[in-house]
Amino acid sequence: MPPLVRTVGISKQYPSGGTIIRAVLNVSLSIEPGEFVAIRGRSGSGKSTLMSLLGLLERPDSGEYALKGREVARLSEDARAAIRNQEIGFIFQLPALLPRATALENVALPLVYAGVAGSERRHRAKDALDRVGLAGRSHHWPNQLSGGEQQRVVIARAIVNEPALILADEPTGSLDSGTSDEILSLFERLHRDGHTIIVVTHATDVADRAQRQITLHDGRIIEDAVASGKSSLLNATTLDSPQ
Repeated sequence: MPPLVRTVGISKQYPSGGTIIRAVLNVSLSIEPGEFVAIRGRSGSGKSTLMSLLGLLERPDSGEYALKGREVARLSEDARAAIRNQEIGFIFQLPALLPRATALENVALPLVYAGVAGSERRHRAKDALDRVGLAGRSHHWPNQLSGGEQQRVVIARAIVNEPALILADEPTGSLDSGTSDEILSLFERLHRDGHTIIVVTHATDVADRAQRQITLHDGRIIEDAVASGKSSLLNATTLDSPQ
């Protein structure tokens, strides 16, 4: 079986004024199904750009990217959009829920785009809300939910299609410490259930909850290691030379 995620030498740069920002530089990595990975680094290290590349929100300027063994970097926009809907669940720092839709309707949204029938959408959305502990809040509006509950709705929306990959960009950045711990515990439970999760973070305490940590600096991977006290298919390695 091929790795779930495999990149070979992907790079991404942006023009800024009269200069070029090299956000991701020659990054090669492999992530197996069922791993819980933290991509960490300081602001400007390239971690959010790397997440956008892995989530098919942007294309690399060079290199290769295979998801579930299929080269996806050069597919058409329609094909990439279909893969995002079917195979990737997104969780961002701010919940970005539709304000005039209930929690249930927000969670069901990816299923609408996938063409799933109404009764099946409701059943699967209710199940996803139950999995994140919000079965009793399905008919509440976003403004009736706490920040942590809103983020749980986003997580339910991310898993409702049973995606191959969950990508979370600073998912606890706007939450207090107690609520952050609840969200990270939920990620750990989803990981135990077999979900593959990549969390982008600058926070050490968040990264330490993952099974594996990939550290970026100036767009390059400088370390890829099993987190302390965790087990992984990967042997801890420190990269002495840039990828």
